[in-house]
Amino acid sequence: MPHLTVNVLESDLVGRETDLIEALTDAVVAVYGDWARDIVVVHLIGLPPSRWGIGGKPAQAPSPSVTFGIKEAAFSRPDAEEIVSRLISGVTDAVVAVFGERVRSGVSVELVGTVAGRSGIGGVVVSP
Repeated sequence: MPHLTVNVLESDLVGRETDLIEALTDAVVAVYGDWARDIVVVHLIGLPPSRWGIGGKPAQAPSPSVTFGIKEAAFSRPDAEEIVSRLISGVTDAVVAVFGERVRSGVSVELVGTVAGRSGIGGVVVSP
């Protein structure tokens, strides 16, 4: 189940929530296919400017950052390099479509692999 957590300035996010959720979901679907649409989870975290720092100082206009949780097995597939590239590029393009080209150079996308059997839902370990 793809989980995307986006950190963005609250002032940039307000009013764009639905557009961002839709764009990120579409980016995942573009890589995996329409079957994935119903299992994409997006969490949006809006931060006040005083709570985002870069280089030891409050950031002036940080670009959104995305943490993308994905099953670790995806990195072992023969087409893993292509999938990683397409996910990073698609997620970046989705963020840019919502916030504008000014954010592109700073958008960070981190794919984080979850090992099979190391996650759970409802208090139960999810089996591979």
